[in-house]
Amino acid sequence: MSRRSGILEFAVLGLLREAPMHGYELRKRLNTSLGIFRAFSYGTLYPCLKTLVANGWLIEEPGSAPEDALAASLAGRRAKIVYRLTAEGKEHFEELLSHTGPDSWEDEHFAARFAFFGQTEREVRMRVLEGRRSRLEERLEKMRASLARTRERLDDYTLELQRHGMESVEREVRWLNELIESERAGRDQRRSGPGTPEAGQAAEGPADAQQDDTSGETGGLPRHGGSTRPDPSDDTAK
Repeated sequence: MSRRSGILEFAVLGLLREAPMHGYELRKRLNTSLGIFRAFSYGTLYPCLKTLVANGWLIEEPGSAPEDALAASLAGRRAKIVYRLTAEGKEHFEELLSHTGPDSWEDEHFAARFAFFGQTEREVRMRVLEGRRSRLEERLEKMRASLARTRERLDDYTLELQRHGMESVEREVRWLNELIESERAGRDQRRSGPGTPEAGQAAEGPADAQQDDTSGETGGLPRHGGSTRPDPSDDTAK
C-alpha cells in the first residue's frame, strides 16, 4: 500500500466513524474538511472503498430513503450505496489513531492526523505534535545551512523564494509550540475564566478527572485570538 492511499483509507475510516455516508458525501467531506484530498477523484475513492469493504472494515448498504431508491429505479439508475463502519473497522481506525511513528509527522499524513485530533487521546496528540515539530526543526536547520552555502550564487527572486519557504516552516513551528504548550496546560485553561473562583486553580473532582481522560477531549487547542493556523500541507513548507 502506498503512503498516499494509506492516508486516504485513514481519512475515510475516520469520517465514517462519525456517520455512514455514500460516496458523493465522502468525496465532498474529503475535499472540504480535509483539503489535502482536493485532487482525489471517484476513480481513486471507490477502489479504496472496495478495499475497505473486502477487509471487513466497511459494509455496503442501500440508501435509507425509499423515495431515493424509487427515483433511481424510475430513472434507470442504481440506488446510492451507503458505507457504514463495522466494529472491526472502528477497532482498526482506533489502532491507526494510536500510531505516533515518523509517518504521522510527514506533511500530508500529519494534516490528516490533525483533522481527527478530536478523537485522539491527549498523550498521542502530544507525541504527534512533538514529532512534527522535531521534523520541521530539522528541515529548517537544513534550509538555513543550504541558504548560507548558496546565498552568493542566487539571484534576488530565488533568494526571496528560499526565504519565503523558511518563513513558512518557522510559522508552523511557532504554531506547533502554541499547540504543545496549550496541550500541556489545557486542563488548567479550561478551568480558568470568568466565574471561576480562582482562575487556573479550580479543584478537580472525580467527574473532572474522568472528562480529562476522554480521547475526544479538545481542551488543548489555543484559546487566544490573533493566531492563524498554517496549512501543514503547504507546499512551501516542504
